[in-house]
Amino acid sequence: MKLLEILDESVIKVPLESEDKEEAVEELIDVLVRAGRITDREAALTAVMEREKKQTTGIGHGLAIPHAKHESITALTGAVGIAPEGIEFDSIDGEQVKVVFLLLAEADNPGPHLAALAEVARIFEFPTARNKLFNAGTPGEVLEIIRGI
Repeated sequence: MKLLEILDESVIKVPLESEDKEEAVEELIDVLVRAGRITDREAALTAVMEREKKQTTGIGHGLAIPHAKHESITALTGAVGIAPEGIEFDSIDGEQVKVVFLLLAEADNPGPHLAALAEVARIFEFPTARNKLFNAGTPGEVLEIIRGI
């Protein structure tokens, strides 16, 4: 699985306008609806927020990866939001989040979902890439940074 297979400029929001976790998830779900990637907004939103209730997906170092599986999703899809000022996401390190990767997957096909989660986490192993994403000013820049890793 390559993130670039599911990402394009239509599903990248720079900057996010949200101030907290729930707003950020809603904002990125709306990006996916506008891009024609999902059809059941409420089901997707509920699935992601139910997952967040179990454990935060603010994994630290300025990154959150809210994700969920749902039967209304027919193929792995995702959206990226950049929040240069940071947003409150209940991250495990207590820090604000500057990059949100939202992933939605089919309920019965965990392979691509797990591969995408691993790829996002790998990107954030590199402080230089992380800092470039924090400061990306356009969707095109976000794609170029990911492409360069």
